[in-house]
Amino acid sequence: MNYTEEQTEYMVEHYESCPSMETVEYLAEKLGKTTKSIIGKLSREGVYKRAAYKSKSGELPVTKVELVSNIAENLGIEVENLVGLEKSPKTALKTLEVATGAMQDQRSREPWEQRS
Repeated sequence: MNYTEEQTEYMVEHYESCPSMETVEYLAEKLGKTTKSIIGKLSREGVYKRAAYKSKSGELPVTKVELVSNIAENLGIEVENLVGLEKSPKTALKTLEVATGAMQDQRSREPWEQRS
């Protein structure tokens, strides 16, 4: 599926002004092309931005390995000392990450800030 220079300029201009799947669908309908073709052309032009995946809760996904790594960093220990922890439920790991992060915040305070 070939595109003229005018079509390419039109697509890039519209997509850059509103980079969304709705714009891709509009361009496909307007130019009589498939959405895959439009995405492919926008990608070759270097302007297409893939939608970021989000979990069911609307958060960016984090792996259990990343959570364990964060916990180890928060505790100031090597991640190898927590071997097997990545097999724990993700909600438990998230809770630990938050709790150890709070501990890290407490440790990083100056001694005079801790007295309240």
